[in-house]
Amino acid sequence: LMAGRDLGLIVIAGGVALVVVGVLIWSGGLSWFGRLPGDIRYERGSTRVYVPITSMLLVSVVLSLIVAIARKLY
Repeated sequence: LMAGRDLGLIVIAGGVALVVVGVLIWSGGLSWFGRLPGDIRYERGSTRVYVPITSMLLVSVVLSLIVAIARKLY
């Protein structure tokens, strides 16, 4: 069971991470995301199909690393 102080630090770290990602999206720092090789884009007329396979694999790897590091710390 996590102590209140540990949970508070996790919530603060998550909030800071969200702010950083938000600033990157707003400033265009993540404009490459979704346009990686392996991401499928199909646009014809008014039809748009988008399957971000490579981008989601990258997100999965990063989140898995974060969880593995957090588990080792606690």
